[in-house]
Amino acid sequence: MEKKQYLNRNLFAYIKKWIDRKEILAIKGPRQAGKTTLLKMLEQWLTQEKKVNPDNIIFITFEDDEMLEQFTLDARETVKSIISDKKETFYLLIDEFHYLEQGGHILKLLYDTFDNIKFIITGSSSLELTGKTAKFLVGRVFFLDLWQFDFGEFLQVKSKQLNNVYQEKSKQIKAFIYDSKPFISPKKDIFTNNFEKLFEQYAIWGGYPEVLKTNDKETKRTILKNIYNTYIKKDIIELLKISNTSTFKKLINLLALRTGNLIKYDSLIDDSGSYFEEVKQYLSVLEETFIISLIKPFFTNKTTEIRKSPKIYFIDSGLRNYIINNFNIPSLRTDIGALAENIVFSQLKKQNDELELKYWRTKGDAEVDFIIEKPKELIPIEVKYSTLKSTRVSRSFKNFISQYKPQRGIILTKGFWGETKVATTLVKFIPIWYL
Repeated sequence: MEKKQYLNRNLFAYIKKWIDRKEILAIKGPRQAGKTTLLKMLEQWLTQEKKVNPDNIIFITFEDDEMLEQFTLDARETVKSIISDKKETFYLLIDEFHYLEQGGHILKLLYDTFDNIKFIITGSSSLELTGKTAKFLVGRVFFLDLWQFDFGEFLQVKSKQLNNVYQEKSKQIKAFIYDSKPFISPKKDIFTNNFEKLFEQYAIWGGYPEVLKTNDKETKRTILKNIYNTYIKKDIIELLKISNTSTFKKLINLLALRTGNLIKYDSLIDDSGSYFEEVKQYLSVLEETFIISLIKPFFTNKTTEIRKSPKIYFIDSGLRNYIINNFNIPSLRTDIGALAENIVFSQLKKQNDELELKYWRTKGDAEVDFIIEKPKELIPIEVKYSTLKSTRVSRSFKNFISQYKPQRGIILTKGFWGETKVATTLVKFIPIWYL
């Protein structure tokens, strides 16, 4: 079989790591982020690299109504009919698993019945996979997130040279953030203009695989339109049975216009013509289907933290820009600051979905964009997507440092490198694209 070339995904290395264990692999993430392609990559790798008999790799999708019905009526007999030799190891790849009602219960039965099958499933609803499915599969499943391409994966597609630079710098920065390892900032970065161009392209069009594959702007726009319409039809109408799509779409549009801002429920209710319980339900649905994410404010008093309003971000900036119909270049945008902030949030989330990420805001409107909350440490992060010429730190950032005394802080910039000390806190100025 001829080897097909696929776009590289960082998650693939993790899948290969766990492939020889018995546990089920459940790959969840946004619709059309590449989950089906990832299963095809796995199928090819198993055949060509691990030399698995192709007949022992079974790919099915529950978008196939006939297959879905067979599994619903009698999953055990259906699987028995697929397997030819119980002594050999089989790999059952199930796409769109969330369409199977009582999927968790059925998969537990199959897992406990067939010792020789490695199950790998995908789904685009967090509620279906991590909720209804997970409660039946405690100790039997590893959940993995496949997002749209992050900026690092985007660079692997767009520029081998810049990807090499990015990998080196990004590794240093992650070590600084997560492991307190120091690094020396370069005095001059000869790649700034190259990175700026690609970063802004990524900010405008996002990281959906099909969008990355074309350079034609109208084609990109059409692809994002189809992704959005498919999401409404498949996830909202068919899967979650939401019939009031007009209000749902209006709410998404309002949220897209409020990217990086606090959720003000009264305003959303008035502007969407909805009511509180419905708005809360739709926000939950948008999170469960990987369209948006809400982050809470940081307070040392956790009760206060729960009561305060969250901030809204979109997982993919391209889809967000489609929703508000704005694909203008940064110099023509009034929302470039919010867009850059959204990219930072998305990068941090895609790198580590379990990261405790908050924002900080006082009654006097002092604000820090992001706070990474570690068990014994806080790391403030501020986004300044503008041309800086000095290591001047904002009053809000200084206020946070004064109050919480973190070891280090980060200001993400439009190409500017530098560092300074505020009291005992080391503050690093780092170009946003190296995050």
